[in-house]
Amino acid sequence: MNQTYILTTNGNNIVRAESNGSGEWSVSAPLPDTSATCLASDPLDRRIIYAGTQGSGVLRSNDYGETWQSAGLQGQIVKSLAVSPHEPGTIFAGTKPAFMFVSRDGGQTWVKLDGFQRIPGRWWWFSPAESPYQAYVQNIALSPGDPQVLLAGIEFGAVVRSQDGGQTWSRHRKGALRDNHWLTFHSTQGDWVYQAGGTGGGAAFSQDAGQTWRKAKQGLVKNYGVACAADPGKPEVWYVAVAPGPGKAYGAQGEAYLYRASGGAAWEPIGWEDHPLSSMPIALVTHPATPGQLYAGLTNGQVWQSQDYGDHWQQLPFRFSRVGHSMIVLDIE
Repeated sequence: MNQTYILTTNGNNIVRAESNGSGEWSVSAPLPDTSATCLASDPLDRRIIYAGTQGSGVLRSNDYGETWQSAGLQGQIVKSLAVSPHEPGTIFAGTKPAFMFVSRDGGQTWVKLDGFQRIPGRWWWFSPAESPYQAYVQNIALSPGDPQVLLAGIEFGAVVRSQDGGQTWSRHRKGALRDNHWLTFHSTQGDWVYQAGGTGGGAAFSQDAGQTWRKAKQGLVKNYGVACAADPGKPEVWYVAVAPGPGKAYGAQGEAYLYRASGGAAWEPIGWEDHPLSSMPIALVTHPATPGQLYAGLTNGQVWQSQDYGDHWQQLPFRFSRVGHSMIVLDIE
């Protein structure tokens, strides 16, 4: 079994690190200078990976990220992607400005979901993160249990919910963080949803598929949430990375904190060094087939792995210039 890591870097390149099963690793950049913004793998066919770009639409790989082709939405700034675990070839794409598109044929054709433009209150969504200062769809989360339920997290503006496959949408879900940075369903338990975000507490969660939310602040020393992930075997166990603010989260002089919560208890610090960590875990990934495993991709280019829910860590034997917000971990036969 070979393990492959596919991720975006600070230069918005797509890079791959691949093991040969005997402890040797190779690192390659199959698409340099692609301005990639996000990645999403197909849960029904792990060979297929999609990438969003900063103005060139969507790219698709059919071979674990080794080669790539255009997959539509040319000219669009695609900030988020999600691939359906229920319907083969169905992909949702969120853009800047904040629009939502869907493809039912693997990216050959796309349809704009007009209902997303009629969300109550969307007129005041605004992001100071990058010029031009327009809000965008930072995350799309698809329910693992109900193909009609999906959530979208806006940077900066709202967490909104659809229960008809994206045709109509709710207003902002009360209790969720408006400054959304990461949003994800549990991999198998469709009632559980997790969020990391800025102003408002750092982390929030839902136990009714995103209808109602509670902030999870107890034990956090800072409240600027950057990334989160949940254990595939225990939905009550999840992780969040926080910082004092965007400068310490994304800047050269980092101040980061990595936490684990379990069963409603307060957050407890975990990591490979004492808090604060000197580099932000900007990408947190759990392995869907292996409970207890957690991967952290850092802004300094390192990738760390834990096999025991974050109690102990080892640094993986490769390094990038910087890890971006998206990282995929694949086991390849």
